[in-house]
Amino acid sequence: MRKMLLALTLGLVTSTAFAAGEHGGSHAPAGDAEVDRTIRLEAGDMWFDAESLDVAPGATIRFEITNTGNLAHEFVIGDAEAQAAHREMMQQMSGDHGHEGHGGHDMAEGQHGGQMPAVTLAPGESAELVWTAPQNVDSLEYACNIPGHYESGMSGNIDLQG
Repeated sequence: MRKMLLALTLGLVTSTAFAAGEHGGSHAPAGDAEVDRTIRLEAGDMWFDAESLDVAPGATIRFEITNTGNLAHEFVIGDAEAQAAHREMMQQMSGDHGHEGHGGHDMAEGQHGGQMPAVTLAPGESAELVWTAPQNVDSLEYACNIPGHYESGMSGNIDLQG
């Protein structure tokens, strides 16, 4: 029971750190960035409520994500290659000790450079992620890479219109 409580506490602390934008150069704390648009997403058990998003290159987006499901989820932005690498790492981690946030690992880098912006949400939790869309790519994807979640449909495309 203690281990479960510790893991939950660490997961919540970790998700708060990610929501605050301290996880890499691809997103900034909400107070430090001029936000062009807010996108609200719902993460249920094995789905996001939008399958694709159109975002202007260079736009700063505030994602407000709410986990309405019964399972923990993550919201990670990156190119297909980086998502696949992150998914593989998550599979390897699940064999060791499960997934309770990103505190113990680095996010994969995609072709667009920089670390992948991410938040992890416990059931019933909401988080914000502020992210600026890159100028030099046509599309990215957002996903939950917790083992089995992506394969069950927890992903969507971000089309960067020029």
